[in-house]
Amino acid sequence: MKLIHSTGLILMFLACALTGFSQNQDSNQNTPQRRVPPRQRAAEAAANNSTPVLTERAKIKNEEASKAPDHVVWLREMYRNIDLDKDNNAALYYPVQPIGDRMNLFTTIFKLLADGKIVAYNYPNNGTEVFTDKEKLNFEDVLKKFQIIYKKDSTSNNVRYVVDDGDIPSNEVLMYQIKEGWYFDAATGTYKSQVVAICPLLVRKDYNIGDVTTNPLCWIPYENLRPYLSRAMIMTSDYNNVMTYSIDDFFTKGMYKGDIIKTVNMKDQSLAQQVGDDPEKLKLAQDSIENQLKMFREQLWVQPDTTQVATKGGKKESVKKEATPKPAKEEKISTPSSSTKSVRRTR
Repeated sequence: MKLIHSTGLILMFLACALTGFSQNQDSNQNTPQRRVPPRQRAAEAAANNSTPVLTERAKIKNEEASKAPDHVVWLREMYRNIDLDKDNNAALYYPVQPIGDRMNLFTTIFKLLADGKIVAYNYPNNGTEVFTDKEKLNFEDVLKKFQIIYKKDSTSNNVRYVVDDGDIPSNEVLMYQIKEGWYFDAATGTYKSQVVAICPLLVRKDYNIGDVTTNPLCWIPYENLRPYLSRAMIMTSDYNNVMTYSIDDFFTKGMYKGDIIKTVNMKDQSLAQQVGDDPEKLKLAQDSIENQLKMFREQLWVQPDTTQVATKGGKKESVKKEATPKPAKEEKISTPSSSTKSVRRTR
């Protein structure tokens, strides 16, 4: 009898436990999951001193945007220096140190390199980028070279370098060098520019000597940066403080201003090597290249007939050009000469 009673108690206990477990499962399934907005996710990532993780959708979108045009029939590649001291480019420099989820371009690049999420390549002596495994950059060498304090974190599969925001030399990156490509795609009939690669330039002053040195850090393919820069919002106006543009928009829409320092040529020479160091000659060469790009764009399309105007009904009327009045002929006035005699014809 005692055995039957004990067995009954055990069965009742198991039934209650199973009922409670099923109720917990149902409540968990019925409870809606909290959806975190993208801006809040970015803020949480900034608070954790880490960069956001790309979703599969972002990776696929970046692959589509990174595909080269299929039918490029004309291409002109060049290098520009982007001076952050100019008002047009100030949006890439501020804030110097992160403010919440806001950070400037170099801080974003630095954190991505420290977390091992992007790959950078060495800057060669001639400045021409080479994206091969042999030229891959060792980020720790950069930290040691420029005496940046860091901690090495090897707990995860990828090696991470932890650097405090105050130790990131964001205030010293005063310039960028970019490689820009202008192309015409015959398949889509589009003519536009595209940033191919970007290189931060660290400007440092030796207070003992007084010399200012410009140090190129590395080359980074822009396609590796695009998915992260498309999430980094920036302020582009002092009059409208709404951050409506991303850093990717800033480059894609050509909102930056920069001087051309080199075009891709067979001799691989910079403009200074071609025309000399005279500032006037350099300016003339830069303006000549800008005019070539402008003239190529204008020659692509058929100019509209200015004698045709569209009416409200959608029909076109021909407009007769007003003939410009010809200047009246000047009448020649002959003055009688004293030596000429009037001869009257007589019968």
